[in-house]
Amino acid sequence: MSLVTKIARLYHEQGLRQPEIAERLHISQSRVSRFLKEAVALRIVRTVVIPPPGVHPDLEEAVRDKYGLADVVIADTSADDDAAVIAALGAAGAAYLETTLSASDRVGLSSWSSTLLATADAMSPRTVRTASEVVQVIGGVGNPSVQVKATRLTDRFAQVTGGEPKFFHAPGIVGSQAARDTLMEDPYISELCAEWKNLSVLLAGIGSLNPSTLLAASGNAVPESDLALLRDVGAVGDVCLRYFDANGELVKTELDSRVVGISSDDLRAVPRKVGIAGGGRKFEAIHAAALGKWIDVLITDVAVARRLIDA
Repeated sequence: MSLVTKIARLYHEQGLRQPEIAERLHISQSRVSRFLKEAVALRIVRTVVIPPPGVHPDLEEAVRDKYGLADVVIADTSADDDAAVIAALGAAGAAYLETTLSASDRVGLSSWSSTLLATADAMSPRTVRTASEVVQVIGGVGNPSVQVKATRLTDRFAQVTGGEPKFFHAPGIVGSQAARDTLMEDPYISELCAEWKNLSVLLAGIGSLNPSTLLAASGNAVPESDLALLRDVGAVGDVCLRYFDANGELVKTELDSRVVGISSDDLRAVPRKVGIAGGGRKFEAIHAAALGKWIDVLITDVAVARRLIDA
């Protein structure tokens, strides 16, 4: 026991390498290695991970386990205003994607959102490809003059990942189901829709029925008349304009038949669905999205994560 302890102190406290310890104590290096393993088994050496400031592994694991998610990433924010939260979420989202995307991934991308834009802007172009395709899964929403932002977002993600961009040149919401059906029959659009069944990753914001000032000002917001109808039937949020109630159950309304984009079934079938959203205004929507399994990975802020634990 004395020799085991001595070797452990030389290695872990004094920083000697195994060959140096073997030479000093006149034993073989294989014995040094074996004694170091024994020190761990006897709990003479105990590994302690001390998270640096701004990192919250215990909270991430608690949220992950409570909602049955594959992963949770928590962004540390210095302030609780929208701009600070969006910037923090963008940095966290970029770090997650840069370490988890692979060259074979087919990435689906929802419509323009401030968090996705911040994520794309925080990512740096890689020297190796980190996605094979970046596929737009829904058109722009709101004012037609600004729907081009959805296309620009797809282009930006394609640039930073090296993936081939595949654009969805259509509005996200049209005036009738007949108009939607006509658009979906277009050869180019129907070909793109087929790509949605082969996605390996989906990146999406989580929408609230109370759009932020930034979103409302951008023109990329669902008309208030449609939002009022959704509130009446209990909707609290959406992923890719597929709306759900407080329990995460899909809410079917007339709007659902006018959405030009990925269906709820195809959306749910994507193996890894990454939701990036935060801020107190979106808590109810984030909570419902996690409950309803609309996402597998959640990237959010500290305040929302703590509320999710208490919910």
